[in-house]
Amino acid sequence: MLTLHLILQQIYQFFHSIAVRSVKVTKQMYRSSAVFMAGATVITVVAFTSAGFGSGGKNALTVLAETNAEESETDDDTEEESVTEAKIQVRLTEVQQQGQKVAGSLLVKDVWQRQEAKQNAKEEIDRINKQIAVEEEARKAEEEARRREEEARAARAMTVSDEDYQVLLKIVQAEAGICDDKGKILVANVILNRVRSDRFPDTVRGVVYAPSQFSPVSNGTINSVKVTDSTRECVDRALAGEDYSDGALYFMYRNGSRGSAVRWFDSNLTYLFQHGNHEFFK
Repeated sequence: MLTLHLILQQIYQFFHSIAVRSVKVTKQMYRSSAVFMAGATVITVVAFTSAGFGSGGKNALTVLAETNAEESETDDDTEEESVTEAKIQVRLTEVQQQGQKVAGSLLVKDVWQRQEAKQNAKEEIDRINKQIAVEEEARKAEEEARRREEEARAARAMTVSDEDYQVLLKIVQAEAGICDDKGKILVANVILNRVRSDRFPDTVRGVVYAPSQFSPVSNGTINSVKVTDSTRECVDRALAGEDYSDGALYFMYRNGSRGSAVRWFDSNLTYLFQHGNHEFFK
């Protein structure tokens, strides 16, 4: 419509300029010009109308094609959306299945862990109970050993006269004054073992002063020793039944003894053990 308006305006201006420039225009020329202008206008209108129709036809086809294309695109979009939704649904189903599998695995793992923890706890309880039982058995065995030792000490306990007590203190001091407590008790044990034995006198004095038995008696040092508190305590423990001698009746200091005495010990007695410098026999 804008193009038609411009053409009509140009035709009008063309004829108007002719009219303005021509001073002498006859009525016939004016009518002819008017008729021409009217005809041109009609032709132009018809031409543009036809063009419009052609254009309209063309536009209609174009519109139809575009409409079909849009409908096709709409159908394609709809189909694509349907496919996408189906894919999403399938994916959601797969994810759900995977989630169920994971949940199932976690549940199985949790159950297994609980069972394992329960089994471990049971085993730990059993181990603790066994350990308690072992410790209880050990405690009972220790108590039984202590009871028997106390009974044995009570059975070995000996009461001696004051004279025998003084002799025992002196011989232990003379023979084991430089020894540790166990060494002193062992010497006292040997003296007391002899008192109990039928092979020796039944008194401490009789045992200690028997001929050729103890070197402190032979050389007289038994009479010059000074009894220490440690020796007195060890003698009291031996008299109360504390005994480490395994029944020994003899002891010898090998490096301080005569060769004949050493040979006699080795040939005639049974070696038991050594403590400090003293070897014990029976």
